[in-house]
Formats: sequence, structure tokens, C-alpha cells
Amino acid sequence: MRTLDLLHFNARLLTGQWFRTLMTLLATAVGVAAVLLLTGMGEGARRFVLNEFNLLGNDVLIILPGRKETSGGLPPLTGEGTRDLTLGDAEALLKLPGVQAVAPLIVGLTEVEAQGRNRELMVVGTSAELFRMRQLSTEQGRVLPDMPLDRAESICVIGPEVRTSLFDQQPVLGRWLRTGDRRCRVIGVLESRGVSLGTDLSETVLIPVASAQQLFNTQGLFRLFVQVQHLDLIDSIKPSILDLIQARHQGERDITLITQDSLLGVFDEVLQLLTLAVGAIAAISLVVAGILIMNITLISVSQRTAEIGLLKALGASERQVHRLFLSEALMMTLLGAAIGMAVGYGLLWTGHWLWPQFPVSVPVWALAGALLLAIGVALIFAWLPARKAARLPPVLALKGLTHAQR
Repeated sequence: MRTLDLLHFNARLLTGQWFRTLMTLLATAVGVAAVLLLTGMGEGARRFVLNEFNLLGNDVLIILPGRKETSGGLPPLTGEGTRDLTLGDAEALLKLPGVQAVAPLIVGLTEVEAQGRNRELMVVGTSAELFRMRQLSTEQGRVLPDMPLDRAESICVIGPEVRTSLFDQQPVLGRWLRTGDRRCRVIGVLESRGVSLGTDLSETVLIPVASAQQLFNTQGLFRLFVQVQHLDLIDSIKPSILDLIQARHQGERDITLITQDSLLGVFDEVLQLLTLAVGAIAAISLVVAGILIMNITLISVSQRTAEIGLLKALGASERQVHRLFLSEALMMTLLGAAIGMAVGYGLLWTGHWLWPQFPVSVPVWALAGALLLAIGVALIFAWLPARKAARLPPVLALKGLTHAQR
């Protein structure tokens, strides 16, 4: 049989046995769609996290109080030590050659009250430099002004959710709210950005760092962000930072210095492994589809013994009969894979339309792997039934008898 004749023969067979074909297509399509959907979500999560970290900039170093040695893996979020980072450390770092900006950070939970309403919210003490580093903007008013770090001002910038929960839709600029035992005047409302670096800034109150020190009765900083003048200076400036803090902390090197690249590299590896894991779990459904193909093909062989005998009587060889059944399984698999790809991409883009901030991307290896796995599973599981059909004796097959029946 020519290839065109073979395709035409299989097409008539698949349309004639429509229910059997439908079940096989459904099993294969579900398997391929599951692989694409889960790997696409995993890759999207990876890109989403990396994009969120990139908002901080590759030219920013993160300094944590306390020293904690690591030997690979995720850098520590907190260190182990007795000395805190102070505003004096921040001002000293700003004088280092190559340092463009330093942003201190103090974080705490406290009760925020306005107009008789109160909520427990995260209050962040920082400076105007953090707004520039994190590319934060306001939808109303302005950000914290440039002023000395040790100057406490009764002003604040609030997130959009804070505005809604405390002030409804009333004008908020110039209004007062109480944070703990202190009052501050609202000078701006942050633009809504959702969750960023694990923090929902829409439910945050940002105040000057000196005001946060008074509010939480602490001189220690949660961390420091140091922005260098050029990305090439990152490696050369790290020893200078460590030496400066060591000199200021009585000769002890008691800080942990994290670079943006180290965080991004670790998260990239973790999320890639997660994507591979969920893709492998989804691939199990393709194996189940292969078992279904084998069972259906075995039933088809028992139902088509007379047809197989006629083909052999007309001169078909065992190889040709074997090829006939394998090509039938392959055609169903390719068609099911095409349907599964369409469904998988459709669901991913629907999710992206509902949540535009979440990127959609199916890795090339996942797409190629799902297709190759589907083809491989179909050929492997259809091999035994095809071989059984090819070895049926022509005379017995014409009588509709199998070896088991004989």
C-alpha cells in the first residue's frame, strides 16, 4: 500500500469506529493539555517571580543584620548576630565611592486608625530612595520627600486598600490617621501593583524611617538596600561595604550581603525544578492514554481478524499488517495531541486574560517533550497488538478465528 492509500484506509476506519476513536482522542488530548497547562503555569510563575525581583534592579545590594554562612542554596533572609544596622551605617555607606543611593527599611505591624475605623496593618519605615529603587509611584499626591534620615516627620503614604478600608472613596490627601500612639498626615496614595516581593504594598503604610524608629521604639534596621552607580561595580564594591561595616561594628563582620543575582539564580533553579516536577506528574496521564490505546487496539485486532486474513490473502506481508496497525495508533495520537495543544494553549491564554500580570509561556522543551512522549507511548503500547495482528495465520483469520479461539 502506498502511504496515501494507508492514510485513506486508516481515516475510513477511524470515522467508522467513531466512539472508539473519540475515547482515544480524549485520553491523548487530556494528557497533552495537562502537560502544557502545568508546565506553562510553572514557567509563568518562574517569570513572574523573576520580573518581581527585577523591579528592585540588578544594581542593588541587600544588607541584612547578622552574619550567616551559607554553602549554596537560598541566601538567608535574616542573619545571626548581636549588632543591629543603624542609620549611621546607612549614612556611612552613602559616602563610599561608587554608591549611588542607600535606602533603610524598618517593618512592623501596628494598629492604624482613621475616622473611627481601625485595622492592623504593616507599617514600613523608609526613605524616598526606596521609591526610586522599587519604581514605586502614586496615583494621588506624592511619595516621601527627600530629607535627612534622622528627621522624623508626621507624614505617610498609604496603599489603595488602606484608603478604601479607612476612608471609603472620600478624599484622603491631607487627612490624618493614627499609627500606634502617633499621628501622621496622608500625603500620597500608592499606585496599585498587587503583591511585590512577597509584600502586598496596597495594604501598607509607608512613613519616614526615623518616625518608624520612634513608633516601634528601636534603633535597629530590618535591612539596607544599597544601589551602586553602575552594574560593573557590584563585585568591586562588596569588599568595601564589608570592611566599612566591620570597622563600624568593633571589628566584627556581622552582616550578610546578598546580591540580586544570587537570589534570582536560586529562585530560577527552584522554579525550574518545580516546573519539571509538575510536568512529569502530568505526563503520567499520557502513559494512561497509552494503556488505553493498547487495550483498544487489542480489541480491534480481535474484531478485525477476517479483515486481516483478507489482507494477507491478497498478498499483504506481516510487516505491512504491522505497519497498518501502528500507523492507525499514530494517527489517533497525533490528532489527539493537536486537540490537546489547542485546549492547553486556550486555557493558558484564558487565564492570562483574567490575570494579565501573570505571564503565559510554554517552554519549547515542554511542547516538544509532550508531543514526542505522546508518539512514543502510542508506538510502544500499540506494538504488541500490531505484532499479534501481523502473526495471525491467513486461513484462520479469514474464518474469524484467533489462536485463543482455536
